[in-house]
Amino acid sequence: MLPFERIILIDRESKVPVYRQIAISLINAISQGILKANTHLPSTRDLAKLLGVHRKTVVAAYEELEAQDWVVSVPRKYVAVSTKIPHLNPKKWTEEQVNRSSYAMGFELPFKQITPPACKDQSLLPTVIIDDGFPDVRLSPIDDLLKIYRSYTSKKHSIRTATFGTAQGSLKLRTILADYLSETRGLNIEKENVLITHGAQMSIYLAAQLLLTSEDVIVVGKPNYGMATKVFEQTGATVLEVNVDENGLVVEEVEAICKLQKIKAIYVIPHHHYPTTVTLSIERRIALLKLSQTYAFAIIEDDYDYDYHYASSPYLPLASSQHNGNIIYIGSFSKLLDPSIRIGFMVAPFNFIEQGVSLRKLIDVGVDGYMQNALAELIRQGELKRHLKKAKKCYFSRRDYLDKLLQIHLHSYVEYYLPSGGMAIWLALKAPYCITQLVEHPQLAIKRIDVELNAFRFGFASMNERELEQAVLTLKEVLEQ
Repeated sequence: MLPFERIILIDRESKVPVYRQIAISLINAISQGILKANTHLPSTRDLAKLLGVHRKTVVAAYEELEAQDWVVSVPRKYVAVSTKIPHLNPKKWTEEQVNRSSYAMGFELPFKQITPPACKDQSLLPTVIIDDGFPDVRLSPIDDLLKIYRSYTSKKHSIRTATFGTAQGSLKLRTILADYLSETRGLNIEKENVLITHGAQMSIYLAAQLLLTSEDVIVVGKPNYGMATKVFEQTGATVLEVNVDENGLVVEEVEAICKLQKIKAIYVIPHHHYPTTVTLSIERRIALLKLSQTYAFAIIEDDYDYDYHYASSPYLPLASSQHNGNIIYIGSFSKLLDPSIRIGFMVAPFNFIEQGVSLRKLIDVGVDGYMQNALAELIRQGELKRHLKKAKKCYFSRRDYLDKLLQIHLHSYVEYYLPSGGMAIWLALKAPYCITQLVEHPQLAIKRIDVELNAFRFGFASMNERELEQAVLTLKEVLEQ
């Protein structure tokens, strides 16, 4: 008799029902030629006893097999492998072959490798997690947002109202957002200039796909937001880097490139550059705008951390200036409210937005109209402005408290400049300390590190004073080892 107790292995922790595990194991054995046509299977009573399961479980498994024509049964006599199964040459039987999930084997055909395979052990939960600058969800008006959301999902609201026109974004959110951006950023736009997306990353992707081909060149800062760089590389375009110093992107290097070759676009984060947090100076902003007009290239402007500026009023975006429609302005509400609120936006001339909508439909045909309308109402009620005023004051205090902790505990290990805004500080390790000390330590998980620059981002906004103290002391402990 075949070793059915080895052919059928049951995982009691699996989400797959036991009867289906039995059926799948038998299907695999039949498919691999281990169980041939006309092979009689054990009776339901015998197999239940062999596997240590209830007889009804085996009955359900056999019924599943019969319904799919893998077996035939004669009531009260036998269950056998169907003769309709094609003749198969039996493979050498191993326990692994019969019971291992097909998805555990890996994909064997050629496919694109977007990133190197993950190798860090994720089984150990770190005691300190340093993000790259997230908001504190404990301060977020998420309860108010969800209250509005629930009101929109009640029966008195039509599903047509929630979903109409949402390929570009709900009409209500686009209308209110156009007014909000015009008021707070000086953008002179209408609702037709706005495309609602699932975050800034989607906006960057759509802009890149519409703008770039394998024959084009795009310029980015060094260092840069890595996920944007990957998006540009995926288009096949040539990505050229220019340095970023204490005054932001070195525009003189951009001009030098333009004199040598045609560039299609530049990606810039002028307000708080990622990851170094520096602000693009007024002089360089003016120079970059002139270059864009002289050499006819587009500017993809990332609105990163615009609303969190502490020393003074923030510089207005490049997109607020006269630019002949060359600037694609991108932003997100994830950094204002909660990282889980995946609502972003792209602002551009309507003919560009129109094609962005068409492209977006290829990868994402539906959006949450209820959530978009709820966010629009939150903005309309003034709740977002009230939240930003409160959060800005809190994050300003946390930035200064982290600065104090760094001066006391880590002045011998790191150097940095205190940013005028944003939600993170860029820390560079002094020699002989190495960033790998922090990366490899099981107690620590740091979201954004740069091995080449021996530096990392310390996101302070999401931590209260006690959590900031714990993080700094843990860093000190690791560096002292």
